[in-house]
Amino acid sequence: MPDRPSVEAVTEALQKAPERKFPETVELSVNLKDLDLSIPKNRIEDDVPLPNGRGKGVKVAVFGSPELGQKVRAVADRVITPAELEELAKDPKAAKRLVEDVDFFLAEAPMMPAIGKRLGVVLGPRGKMPRPVPPGTDPSNLIGAMKRSVRVRSKGNRTFHVPVGIRSMPPDQIAQNIDAALSRIVGKLERGRTNIESVYVKTTMGPAVRIW
Repeated sequence: MPDRPSVEAVTEALQKAPERKFPETVELSVNLKDLDLSIPKNRIEDDVPLPNGRGKGVKVAVFGSPELGQKVRAVADRVITPAELEELAKDPKAAKRLVEDVDFFLAEAPMMPAIGKRLGVVLGPRGKMPRPVPPGTDPSNLIGAMKRSVRVRSKGNRTFHVPVGIRSMPPDQIAQNIDAALSRIVGKLERGRTNIESVYVKTTMGPAVRIW
């Protein structure tokens, strides 16, 4: 089947989807082929910046010192100090709530061993281990990029989904996000495009429309 322009497929998916009373996500469904997904290097796990953002709020939390907190307080949703990390380690329910509420984490590099030991069991399975940053740096720009990003995880599945916007966004903006996400995914695959069986776009509860 020949490729369809992303904007054409998005427009059709939006037109076919009945109106809902909540802000539906628009997502890609990517189907892989000819890959042994039991081999970790064949799995995709990546944070992909979208040129037009996700269309909704993305939360970023930072594990770091109070000094780092001063630098990022205008852009980060939460700063977790070493003392707060210890408190979270003693309260598994609070730790789980935090990890479910936050989309991305950063951490000053020296804190990474303690984070792995205290919260790795909560962060790891959800693909939310923090990205380390060198001490003394200002990661404000990185946080800004994360707020426009989505996490792509195929895990051991041949089919995985990637949010690329919300229904109220213009189709051309969603299409630009799709093209960015697919370009990144193709670049991560062993044989690139030939490892993709098909790609569909759909709203949360709407019918799927094929792109590839």
